[in-house]
Amino acid sequence: MHPAFSVIFLTTLIGAAQGLFLALFTVQSYAAFKLLPQPDAHAFYGQGSLLALVLLVAGLGASFLHLGHPERAWRSAAMWRTSWLSREVIVLPAFMGVVFLYGLAHWMDWHPLLMALPGGLPVDPTAILGVAGTLLAFALFICTAMIYACLKFLGEWHSPLTVINYILLGGASGFTLAAAFAAVTAPELVSFLGGWAAIITLLGLVSRSASLYRNARLKPKSTLQTAIGIKHPRIVQNTQGFMGGSFNTREFFHGQPVAVLRGVKWFFIVAVFPVPLLLLLSGMQGGAAVLAVAFVVQYAGLLAERWFFFAQANHPQNLYYQSIA
Repeated sequence: MHPAFSVIFLTTLIGAAQGLFLALFTVQSYAAFKLLPQPDAHAFYGQGSLLALVLLVAGLGASFLHLGHPERAWRSAAMWRTSWLSREVIVLPAFMGVVFLYGLAHWMDWHPLLMALPGGLPVDPTAILGVAGTLLAFALFICTAMIYACLKFLGEWHSPLTVINYILLGGASGFTLAAAFAAVTAPELVSFLGGWAAIITLLGLVSRSASLYRNARLKPKSTLQTAIGIKHPRIVQNTQGFMGGSFNTREFFHGQPVAVLRGVKWFFIVAVFPVPLLLLLSGMQGGAAVLAVAFVVQYAGLLAERWFFFAQANHPQNLYYQSIA
């Protein structure tokens, strides 16, 4: 498939924002049980939510670059009963709204007691918004990933590993960003967030390696006969059918040599996993700049990973629109 950079930026930016929000609420949950010190609500939760919201808005803006008629974007939500894209279009603004309210409640120091759980654990509006945001974050991960995982004719995508990778890679980048952010606003949380970022990154390495191993051994279900609907046992293609390119040859094939795919694959493997892990371990000793570099390197690697994710998918139509020299 041809990787669209608008979609690459959309999925990586909102993934980092979802991971960042999950990191914020994880800290709040641990602090509520007295397992972590409570950070400054204005600096950590308020500004952290603002940062997540900026990433979400940037991702949403990138998605509009993928539309031929952006003014008709609202129509994409109409098929929510059957379309994962429509569900994503609905869940994304809902998540953005909850992130905004969550950050605003902390910024305004709005913590009225709504109820108390057994054991005396207080529940305030930020806790309810945090739970709602967590559910929406995971729902958004699933909706985004299922846009691709539901396509049975693209074997590279049609796997539970697609959903798992979206969750883990978004979570890894979000927690790495949270660790860098905490180094400035709440240094006492750096070890906790950096540790979780390292764990999620390691889990992401396992799941992404599993998908690479699986995809490298896939056997195409389609043949030239099924691609064009002709059952004759011997079909020879003498021409591509075009003097130049077409929509089919541009949008369903990346057009890059094998060496480029191989180089991108090894770049993202190194940039997403071992390098950030080493930087996280170094930065947890108190280096905000090192943690910031860890996020930048990991995000650059995720851009390459998402490009490879799209490029690796081999559309059956390429059996017909193949290159004839």
